[in-house]
Amino acid sequence: MDLKDCVKFANENPICYVATAEGDQPRVRAFMMDFADESGFYFGTLSPKEVSKQLKSNPRVEVCYFNNAQNPMDAKMMRVTGKIEFLDDIAFKTKIYERRPFLKSLGIEKPEDPRIEVFRIYTGEAHFWTMGDIMKEPELERIEF
Repeated sequence: MDLKDCVKFANENPICYVATAEGDQPRVRAFMMDFADESGFYFGTLSPKEVSKQLKSNPRVEVCYFNNAQNPMDAKMMRVTGKIEFLDDIAFKTKIYERRPFLKSLGIEKPEDPRIEVFRIYTGEAHFWTMGDIMKEPELERIEF
């Protein structure tokens, strides 16, 4: 396995769960990743949200992607642990704005609105897990990026 396998799995299963920390309290929420490539895993959010504040306070995250298999024996997940960085990328902000028409109902009238934020997990490690890996987690291959 390599980073290309991780990117493929993330793009095929973009609904994921993002864990942040608020002090010593973990916080987890579902996210829809925008895309992944060999430079990282990319997301959009809004600056007034608590997740944005948590990420700015502590840029370390863990994300869990799941293939949503109906049969538990076909279930596969990928965990990505790493650091995020916020990006000032108007092209990406425009894509987010166009893909999320509900933003207009929040008073966001253009992609340049400073409340639209882009972040990516740019460094870390990933690993895959299946039901066959129960009790083997320390032995699983880690893919660094």
